[in-house]
Amino acid sequence: MSGLPSFPPQPGPAPVTPAVVQALGFRLRHATDEDLPRLRDLYADTRAEEVAAVPWPAMAKRSFLDQQFELQHRHYLAHYADAAFLAIEEGGRLQGRYYLQRRPGADLIVDISLVAACRGRGVGRALIEASQREAAAAGRGMTLQVVRTNLAARRLYERLGFRLAADDGGTHLRMDWAAPRA
Repeated sequence: MSGLPSFPPQPGPAPVTPAVVQALGFRLRHATDEDLPRLRDLYADTRAEEVAAVPWPAMAKRSFLDQQFELQHRHYLAHYADAAFLAIEEGGRLQGRYYLQRRPGADLIVDISLVAACRGRGVGRALIEASQREAAAAGRGMTLQVVRTNLAARRLYERLGFRLAADDGGTHLRMDWAAPRA
């Protein structure tokens, strides 16, 4: 996709895919610029229900979603350039993304998204739990933003121990997780 900024170089070897994620048939790898068309489609898939109610022609909806993806991609690269930008694959096909910024105090889940066909299969939960174990071992917590209306995601995060930390009345809520004390 010409015109979009490139992913920053990802340091080191391919990321380690947690065993439970592998057992579900998925693997992690660094996202690349070649993934951008599929990531654009993933973004559209995650917002399909939301835009279904908008009385626009299909082409206008897609154009809007493409613009929103571009803005989001630029924002993520500008504000979280040191994050791990990971692609989630199943059978060699990109099925999701997991963007995680490790930082002092609390790691930030910048984004976790899966195509509709892969949601509810435990992949997101397994990735977050593995990240929680890693953060806890380093003495860090975790934080994330969730769309206020995404009740399924909010329930998952609550089951994983995230608690509401900030509600400014906008479209997103901040949820935090603290590692259990030893």
